[in-house]
Amino acid sequence: MIVFITIPWFLPAYKAGGPIQSVANLVSRFGEGIEYRIFCGDTDLDGSKLSGIETGKWVPYNENTMVWYAEKDISKTLTTQAELLKPEVIFIIGIFSWHYNIVPLLFCKASKKILSVRGMLHPGALTQKKIKKRVFLDMLRLSAIKKKITFHATDEDEAIYIKYEFGKRAKVNIAANYGKKIVAAAPLFKDWGSLKLITVALISPMKNHLLVLEALADCKGNIEYDIYGPVKDAAYWELCLAQIKTMPANIRVQYRGETNPEKISGILEQYHVFIMPSKSENFGHAIYEALSAGKPVITSRNTPWNGLQKARAGINTETTAESLSDAIDFFMEADNEIYIRFAKGAVDYIAEKINIEKTDEQYRRLFFNHT
Repeated sequence: MIVFITIPWFLPAYKAGGPIQSVANLVSRFGEGIEYRIFCGDTDLDGSKLSGIETGKWVPYNENTMVWYAEKDISKTLTTQAELLKPEVIFIIGIFSWHYNIVPLLFCKASKKILSVRGMLHPGALTQKKIKKRVFLDMLRLSAIKKKITFHATDEDEAIYIKYEFGKRAKVNIAANYGKKIVAAAPLFKDWGSLKLITVALISPMKNHLLVLEALADCKGNIEYDIYGPVKDAAYWELCLAQIKTMPANIRVQYRGETNPEKISGILEQYHVFIMPSKSENFGHAIYEALSAGKPVITSRNTPWNGLQKARAGINTETTAESLSDAIDFFMEADNEIYIRFAKGAVDYIAEKINIEKTDEQYRRLFFNHT
């Protein structure tokens, strides 16, 4: 069976974050009777050209996956390739891209079309560029096409958001994301009164970097905070830079720039705690990877990764500076013995939370069930 995946960006692009990693993990993990064909652009999120790729042809990614990096005439090429391939399933990643979401939704043929919303219907996500998004969602909601597609949700909450937008009769299948597990190294030694914090994420209001910086201004102890990731929102980053300039002497903040996902494992080993109090996360691959690497996580309650404090895997906070400050100070004041318990708790939490066999079965139903 051919599953034709349409997505604006794919590896070696990485600056668009989660959706790229979700698709890469899917095609690497689940290949039962499936040939994947991934149709994407030849640039990264910032428009920079990808290096080391061939455009305008199908090139191998793994044993059951080929990728087409489109350089020009994107919509025409996409519809032509879909017509030639005659895929049983078209798997559309995202909602708001004309070429990669709307065109395959309206103009390509397949026995089954799956629209994967990838967190884009979360209330927090819809606050960004909300007028443009609302116009499109209203058009889709009122059209007949919604009755002919299957919506893909990655969890029960996302299924609720879909039905809120498109009605209780919307056909929704739940299939969780596959995560990229990192083998945990020996925990970094932790002295009382000091802490090394890290965030790896797109720099945008959704990830709440500025809130972390505001929280740090009221923290005690000697704290190092390093930020990794591409700047998606330049105006927001300017606000962050202004806040960084006001930091007290006990807080050291550094922007480490963009980093290739393949280097994340080695980078995480240098820090005690991962922090990212997102306004919303469909999955949060960076959080998953940090926990699997044995790094306790400070995050909001707007992600799938809740119950962290009970599991001694981290702390779920309110999205307020005061709540974040308290969580940061807790880990700053932890000695090595307490920290090791949380590092082990992070690994145990992921092991209990993720059920790969259940996820495999969810994708069998998503792709092969045509009822």
